[in-house]
Amino acid sequence: MIFASALFLFLFLPLTLVGYFLISSKLHYLRNIFLLLMSLIFYAWGEPVYVFLMIASILLNYVAGLMLHLHRQKSILFMQEKEILLISIVSNLGLLFYFKYANFFFNNLNAVLQNLSIPTIAYSQVPLPIGISFFTFQAMSYVIDVYRKETDVQLNPINCGLYVSLFPQLIAGPIVRYHDVAMQIVSRTVTRPQFSAGIQRFIFGLAKKTMLANPLGEVADKIFAVPVHEVTTGMAWLGIVCYTLQVYFDFSGYSDMAIGLGRLFGFEFLENFNYPYIAQSMRDFWRRWHISLSTWFRDYLYIPLGGNRGSSLRTYLNLWIVFLLCGLWHGASWNFIIWGALHGAYLVIERLGWHKYLDRLWIPLRHLYTLLLVMIGWVFFRSESLNQSIQYLGSMMGITNADGVKYFTLLYFDFKTLINLIMGCILATPVASWVAIQLQKRVVSPQFSHLQPTLYGGYYFLLVILFLISAASLAAGTYNPFIYYRF
Repeated sequence: MIFASALFLFLFLPLTLVGYFLISSKLHYLRNIFLLLMSLIFYAWGEPVYVFLMIASILLNYVAGLMLHLHRQKSILFMQEKEILLISIVSNLGLLFYFKYANFFFNNLNAVLQNLSIPTIAYSQVPLPIGISFFTFQAMSYVIDVYRKETDVQLNPINCGLYVSLFPQLIAGPIVRYHDVAMQIVSRTVTRPQFSAGIQRFIFGLAKKTMLANPLGEVADKIFAVPVHEVTTGMAWLGIVCYTLQVYFDFSGYSDMAIGLGRLFGFEFLENFNYPYIAQSMRDFWRRWHISLSTWFRDYLYIPLGGNRGSSLRTYLNLWIVFLLCGLWHGASWNFIIWGALHGAYLVIERLGWHKYLDRLWIPLRHLYTLLLVMIGWVFFRSESLNQSIQYLGSMMGITNADGVKYFTLLYFDFKTLINLIMGCILATPVASWVAIQLQKRVVSPQFSHLQPTLYGGYYFLLVILFLISAASLAAGTYNPFIYYRF
């Protein structure tokens, strides 16, 4: 089950909200039990077998946190805290490796064995549970934070289970840190302004997904499905621009929906995207893109590796390793690894001194530089193979033998695509937010108070229209990919 589906919008979410608010706010523990059960049902709807994997992850990390607590109470003396942490990390990563990387590992191992004329290893394909990277990293952060004494242990298994499985951010992030929601899990209230803000945020996220990401993604998919040697330069640029906008509005749209859904139940999740395409450097880009993931890798990998505390060479190596693994986290393929290694190289080059020259450039050139590097990376992220990536990049640079007879740019570029591209470029910047803030300032001033009913009425009318268009698109069964299946 996904947020952008009629089943979720018109069945699961209404039933969950009604059930939740039928329980008295004084019976907080019953509300948590209800939310936990609904979260497990949400996951089991699409993954009926792997819901037991989810439960196993909850129990594993709850027990690890409990053992750390008991050790500090001198109730467990046969294991040291480091040993408990190590077992927890190895177990979590072991589950992640088996379900996400086993196929990739054996495919590459068998390719090597075959080249060496050694019998290959027979194995069964392992299905990938949706969202396993998100909930595994989230659960690991809880145990690590308890070990570091950065948060208190959660002794209630229901509360711990709710933290790991909470459906708003279960399969698409953001990766929520336990200490950020610890107090909200124990006790929370839902105010009318918070509930209203949650609905608004959810609708805007849904509109991003259905009205921008989906149609732009459809164009990108059609172009990337063309035999790569038939892709003209114009087609290549149209395809990657559409994908660049698709991946942003899809990822940020789901984050918006998660943040909005969280507010409906009294949770406040941290922001996950901050207009990354207005970045003026790759360093700036990663401060704005998928913030919860980049901060996770910073706090749980980069800093433990030594961060920037050692020599410059060691700092560059640490940075590159982090992004190499960040690429691998996104998917089990060499393309994702190359994407991560590429971004690591970008950041290392900027740290080596390029940033001094970059900071002197005209601001539009800095934006152009950043977007160009990002789009080069997205080619590897989107392509199905390394060969397709390289040839596609060649087409972007004009190195192609495509004659443009059977496949040509205008075959995929129509008026609707033009409008979506324009709207996507505008909404990928803070322009619309700035206009909204300026209008709000004018409305609350006494000079324009008579316009308040009209402007607020227009705003809520816009929300209704966006929701109806999005719902109609889903009901019609139009193109609606779920690109998190790899994560």
